[in-house]
Amino acid sequence: MTNYNFDEIIDRRNTNSLKWDYAKRRGKPEDVLPLWVADMDFRTPVEVINAIKDKASHGIFGYSEPLDSYFEALNSWTSRHYNYSVDERKVLLVPGIVFGIYQSIKALTNEGDSVLISQPVYYPFKESILDTKRNLVVSNLVNNNGHYEFDFNDFENKIIENNVKVYILCNPHNPVGRVWTRDELLKIKEITLKHNVIVISDEIHADFIYSNYKFTSYATLGEDALNNSIICISPSKTFNLAGLQNGNLYIINNEIRRGVRKSIRDAGYSQSNIMGIISTEAAYKYGDSWHKELIKYLENNLSFVREFIKDKLPNVKLIEPEGTYLIWLDFSKLGISDNKLNDIIINVAKLWLDEGNIFGEIGKYFERINIATPLSILKDALERLYNALNEEGLV
Repeated sequence: MTNYNFDEIIDRRNTNSLKWDYAKRRGKPEDVLPLWVADMDFRTPVEVINAIKDKASHGIFGYSEPLDSYFEALNSWTSRHYNYSVDERKVLLVPGIVFGIYQSIKALTNEGDSVLISQPVYYPFKESILDTKRNLVVSNLVNNNGHYEFDFNDFENKIIENNVKVYILCNPHNPVGRVWTRDELLKIKEITLKHNVIVISDEIHADFIYSNYKFTSYATLGEDALNNSIICISPSKTFNLAGLQNGNLYIINNEIRRGVRKSIRDAGYSQSNIMGIISTEAAYKYGDSWHKELIKYLENNLSFVREFIKDKLPNVKLIEPEGTYLIWLDFSKLGISDNKLNDIIINVAKLWLDEGNIFGEIGKYFERINIATPLSILKDALERLYNALNEEGLV
């Protein structure tokens, strides 16, 4: 018996929702069904809501800093879920992990220095490099019959050829859904330490791991790895708190941490959003049972997608995810252009998804779909997709 109703349809229109209210502003038809941006259509746990209500009733929202209880909750979560402890003196609060990545790049490199990413990957990684006038270097992942892997020879060669200073790791990987194994991460550690490359490990999807897979944080690979890295932690995906803008950078290396702290301050950011502090603490204290049931619900949604594609969309390939609530679909067998594919999805199926090419050129003919939504909405979306492709003679 479940204690939470993830099937509940919550009307998010006219709530300042980027996902549901901004289709027209983003050049999409107003009647599209949005399954694009990575936030969920589920309410956060009631304990988080009540903590926010309690603070709101206090009525004073002045400059705020986290108390000891915040770091105790954070440490408890990382210890129980990721197998490492955090020292509060080595945590920097940021208004989001993307902001933290931007400021880390500024702190660790100079203009013109090379930063490496592995595409297809979360597109703000690329933007953070180009916007800060650094040199973008890409070592593409290899799609081995639906299972994405590193090409470690190419990875190392790109580092050597471009004198790479920083590598941005995505684990679990968005959008391909890989949960990197310990052996894969140890290989990254070996290469980056050998060539003095600092690792920024974005672990924002670490709480979305499916059955039979195990998450390994970069922080658990040894003191040498942790001393050469920035670990990005946030409850924003796990508990649907992105709008409250709170994230944590765990940096044990004093020199790196001082540099990143200075970069953050130079950007004009100091105290955190009080509701971000309150919600993070409450989520990490009280969110375990909600989180467990959420994962079960997402696994059921994934099973539905898997069977639907198998039965009705034989020319579409599901890249089987090991983690995240974002699934990566391969439409290349349809034999149509990438522009045609996107036109069908937007204007015929009336779906707003994330086009694969925004994750890198290697993402052409793919689409990323967010399955963190009530099953009835997901069913509607896949039926729209089937009907559109059938109308175009592509089923």
